[in-house]
Amino acid sequence: MDLSGTLMEALGIQIKEVSDEGVTATMPVDGRTRQPFGILHGGASVALAETAASIGAYHFIDQDNEICVGLEINANHLKAKKDGMVTARAVPFHRGRTTMVWDIRITDEEEQLICISRCTMAVVKKK
Repeated sequence: MDLSGTLMEALGIQIKEVSDEGVTATMPVDGRTRQPFGILHGGASVALAETAASIGAYHFIDQDNEICVGLEINANHLKAKKDGMVTARAVPFHRGRTTMVWDIRITDEEEQLICISRCTMAVVKKK
């Protein structure tokens, strides 16, 4: 999968692990991901969460005949983060034929919870 020119590249998101149990991804908290007040932008956290869920859904689909796209996402931002690295762990709640629901928890280096999110992915046939 070529990531050049994608949001993942722009935000520095890296996929660390993909398995049937879930996905682990990291993202730096730096000038690319901070909001104007100097803390992690909520939109960057949501982008990390949806990326982890998308990679997880992609792992389970028939990649030759299907694609997966975000259908709905929500997030609660629980703690501010000024710098360093955050890690998202996405775990499937529901793996259906046409939708998947993922639980994503974003933590900092000390395992403190920064954001919780739930993302619903749609599985659609390629055209």
